Amino acid sequence: MLFDQYKPSEHFDEMFEQQDCRGPYSEFKDHLQKFSKKKLFQLQDSADKAQMSMGMTFNVYHDNQGIEKILHLDLIPRIISGKEWEIIEKGLIQRITALNMFIGDLYHEQRILKEGIIPEELVLTSQDFLKPCVGLNPPKGIWCHITGSDIVRDKSGKFYVLEDNLRCPSGVSYLLENREIIKQAFPQLFSNIGVRPVSDYSNMLLAMLQNLSDKPNPTVVVLTPGIYNSAYFEHSYLAQQMGVELVTGQDLITQDNRVYMQTTKGLKQVDVIYRRIDDTFLDPNTFNPKSMLGVPGIFEAYKAGNVALANAPGTGVADDKAIYAYVPRIIKFYLGEEPILENVPTYLCSEKEDLEYVLENIEELVVKETNAAGGYGMMIGPKASKEEHAKFRKLVAAEPRKYIAQPTLSLSTVPTITEAGIAPRHVDLRPYILYGKEIKVLPGALTRVALVEGSLVVNSSQGGGSKDTWVLFD
Repeated sequence: MLFDQYKPSEHFDEMFEQQDCRGPYSEFKDHLQKFSKKKLFQLQDSADKAQMSMGMTFNVYHDNQGIEKILHLDLIPRIISGKEWEIIEKGLIQRITALNMFIGDLYHEQRILKEGIIPEELVLTSQDFLKPCVGLNPPKGIWCHITGSDIVRDKSGKFYVLEDNLRCPSGVSYLLENREIIKQAFPQLFSNIGVRPVSDYSNMLLAMLQNLSDKPNPTVVVLTPGIYNSAYFEHSYLAQQMGVELVTGQDLITQDNRVYMQTTKGLKQVDVIYRRIDDTFLDPNTFNPKSMLGVPGIFEAYKAGNVALANAPGTGVADDKAIYAYVPRIIKFYLGEEPILENVPTYLCSEKEDLEYVLENIEELVVKETNAAGGYGMMIGPKASKEEHAKFRKLVAAEPRKYIAQPTLSLSTVPTITEAGIAPRHVDLRPYILYGKEIKVLPGALTRVALVEGSLVVNSSQGGGSKDTWVLFD
């Protein structure tokens, strides 16, 4: 039997409590037990080939062996009960509501700074607090239209938000395509178990983008940095699924504070842009003058209300990992509520006592650069060498504002197919939240899995893989 040799680790295992199968997994386990090890490996090989044939690849900038890799999809899904998902959903809606109010406040009255809830210097020294956005009023008052928050589960089984991704969160295309591949591998299970569908995401995304314009049939485009971007597959996939044009900065021009797309029939005005370009590369006239990716004049067109951008420029300030530490206070300040989903305890190296603690205990902590993403600028103390400890001590001591630290988390595990058989591997969870007429959480998520035994790094750029996430109707 496939799970006879499976040994859950000392961490929380999503499928097993000691040797007993948890309720949401029971029917899946019974179904999978009918497979031989050989049959399971054949299915896994077919899934790998399906990903490659679908073009589900990404670029790894630091990899000299080649630019394209698949985000390995493990066939064993992560399954979440409807009851647990309800907690996640409510917590994320609360969090995004407060963060949207926070961003709007920062670029207007700055009440939260004046009342001393967050140190003013912490915000104003963030590289993602953009002074040109002060006084900006985004369409419908929405700043963070698309968010991908990362959630982890500790030894007790409790969910925590690890970080918020409000700039250009990626990965939803892999979630959608993973589902199609897994449905082919286990066609009977979805209706039997009662898995909530995720296929409507592209329609939800398009409706949200169209809502940003007052025109009855607005022209929407996806703005990509180009084919060499690590998430280009996603950019082209989402444009295709929504039935809109995929454009680069060279395809767009501005005239009279309006944005136009160059087509074979002439210029066509663009009303809404789902931009997958970082804030400071959007407009060389306003932000980075060296940017070759953006569109000169697009920010002025945006300020004039002639084009909508998702996410709004300036939203990245809430991505700063130092700001993250204050999100519970942000929720309390704007909503008068306690957070439904708690933060991971965080040490701010910009604060003297925290800095001293981090430098003394760096071997036991996870140190992160506040503006980095994708697993870069990070050190996991218990897994790092003495040389890395020394290196990060110097980095943190030299520029404390650039770093935070957190306890080394005990990420939960999910059974995963390895060369030796099925074994536990650590996972996190990235749900996707859309903020249009209302805030909606897609009833599924990208589960990222650390494929190396014992590793806690799940990022695709660092060798991680993915799993389909089944949210049940119960």
